[in-house]
Amino acid sequence: MSLRRSLSAILFTILFLGVATCGQQVFAQSPGVISQSEKQEDETNLDTALYLIVASDQDVNGAELPAALQSVVRQLRASLPFKNYRLAATLITRVKNDSHVNLKWIGGPLVASGAVSNNTPSFNEFRVNNVKLVRNAENQWVVRMEGFGFGVRIPVMTPSVASNGPSVPIINYESTGLNTDISMREGEAVVVGTLNIGPSGDAIILVMSAKSTK
Repeated sequence: MSLRRSLSAILFTILFLGVATCGQQVFAQSPGVISQSEKQEDETNLDTALYLIVASDQDVNGAELPAALQSVVRQLRASLPFKNYRLAATLITRVKNDSHVNLKWIGGPLVASGAVSNNTPSFNEFRVNNVKLVRNAENQWVVRMEGFGFGVRIPVMTPSVASNGPSVPIINYESTGLNTDISMREGEAVVVGTLNIGPSGDAIILVMSAKSTK
């Protein structure tokens, strides 16, 4: 009886371990299983805002800058000796996390000038090769933008003297832009760079912010 009970106990143990091992193998080899956190991250979008601020020494009456840019402008006044700062354009886009942005548009001249009329367009482009929400070393959420690029073709008027008549102005387009990689804390507006444009010494200041929306 003792031998029979021992054999039965050994057989039961072998069967139990076999079933448990098979169950573990099936669970480990199940392909395409996505956790809930991964699903949420895949569905995350980012709202990005690009602000084009024109800094000038000319007396220009511009609208008051939005509250989101007040702290940035205070920093700019301390480092850049311009009299006036005005908001020329605001570009808001929604992009999927770990994706890209590419935007082109035609607008009026960014710099107020008597030589170029307001009907003369400027050609602009904004792109980011990859926008991704990641955590930094302090475990804070930051937005990383790889391949950030902004370019604008600005109309510049030059006089042309005709051989038998009055001079006819000619408008040429000059290209300027910026390409870089940046990262910023989520929801914080940061200065990306400045572009000097026009003979008056005006500058375009690029300010960027981004935050996640789920």
